[in-house]
Amino acid sequence: MNIRTGIEPDPEPMVDINTTPLVDVLLVLLVMLIITIPIQLHAVALEMPGQNAPQPAEPPAIVQLEVDAAGRFVWNGQPLADRQALDAKLLEAARLPEQPEIHVRAHPRARYAPVAAALTSAQRLGLTKIGLVGSEQFAR
Repeated sequence: MNIRTGIEPDPEPMVDINTTPLVDVLLVLLVMLIITIPIQLHAVALEMPGQNAPQPAEPPAIVQLEVDAAGRFVWNGQPLADRQALDAKLLEAARLPEQPEIHVRAHPRARYAPVAAALTSAQRLGLTKIGLVGSEQFAR
């Protein structure tokens, strides 16, 4: 407790700024800002086709490319001699006006190298519709 006697001089003036009103005003502004910002929806506006959307003229051609356990390639049920034969078939497919879909199916015991070689050759030759099918057999 500070008891003053009449002889002491006046205390020094307080030179520190009182920040309490400043903090109060800032908090009110922050709350107003939060309230006025619209709720952000994580949605993408898509323009979906209507009921009478045109159907494709014909379904795309599909090529079944299989890699067996020994690493040999099978093109639509026909075994290929080697990777050069595969490249020739892929080049032939790439030159078609409408590229076929290449469905690559690997045997569970097939090594990675022949499968990667088939995918690399298809991409290098300009085929764009390539997919791995049957990969659910590898899920555990």
